[in-house]
Amino acid sequence: MKEVRTLFVDAGEDGVRLDRWFKRRWPHLNHIQLNKLFRSGQVRVDGSRAKGDLKLAAGAQIRVPPLPDAPDPGDKGKLGARDIAYVRSLVLYEDEEVLALNKPAGLAVQGGTKTLHHIDRLLSAWGEGMDRPRLVHRLDRDTSGVLILGKTPAAAANLSGSFARRRAQKTYWAIVAGNPHPTEGVIELHLAKKGVGDRELVVPADPKDPEASVAETEYVSVSRAGPRVTWVALRPHTGRTHQQRAHMKAIGHPILGDPKYSDDKAASLSEGLKLQLHARSILMPHPSAGMLAIQAPLSPEMKAGFQKFGFSEDEAEYDPFVRRSKKSR
Repeated sequence: MKEVRTLFVDAGEDGVRLDRWFKRRWPHLNHIQLNKLFRSGQVRVDGSRAKGDLKLAAGAQIRVPPLPDAPDPGDKGKLGARDIAYVRSLVLYEDEEVLALNKPAGLAVQGGTKTLHHIDRLLSAWGEGMDRPRLVHRLDRDTSGVLILGKTPAAAANLSGSFARRRAQKTYWAIVAGNPHPTEGVIELHLAKKGVGDRELVVPADPKDPEASVAETEYVSVSRAGPRVTWVALRPHTGRTHQQRAHMKAIGHPILGDPKYSDDKAASLSEGLKLQLHARSILMPHPSAGMLAIQAPLSPEMKAGFQKFGFSEDEAEYDPFVRRSKKSR
């Protein structure tokens, strides 16, 4: 883009940070490029210089300077036919505003220094620039299941807002060591990232710790395989890194197949299994009208756990938490 343009903040983007507003429209711009534009005063909001962390108001007027072009589709990084077919095969739902993928276990959502194959890269299958879907939430690399994306900047802002305001009802399935008592409840433990031995883990923390964040996870026991393991449904009411894994470990029932948040009992039960955590479903408002109700089939990793302990999908209600809400009335 070689010309200066003036754009307006959509109603669905109210409260979005300026840097994220830019990234949703021009995903090819990196952090360094954006900061240079902000520092030099080339970007203006309602006529004034602005920093990347400025929260925008609906209707605000943004001066957009000439921007670097997106990479040529013919560049070396272009997706091949196999990658395009692969990511298209993951689609659970798609319309003009929303894309829902069935993320496989082991595939990262975003890249890093040593992660070159990830969902964010594969989104080039839908195009670049304004055509490229935008991530609105995350799943751990080893967690499978429903991943929601926005296909327009306004839709992405709307969906992100639903997650931020806790209007997205997420249900995870997990197999954990032992039998939780009580069989259902809410785990309310602040969490913080701490160095534990030679690695960083998310652990329970004192609420007064400045690094601690509020974290809340609701759980319901769905089925048991004797005293050894329990299939639980989990509903996070906050979105902290490794929240469910850390919370289940904290109450003495680690998720099986977890290399980070385990104990001796869980390790012995996990033989031959990978992480037994699956983002089963999401119920949330659609950006335009109505509700989105997306469900992901069991991953091969979870199927292995179900087979090992004799669980069957039909043992669970579509929403295992309905009976909890009825009890609380």
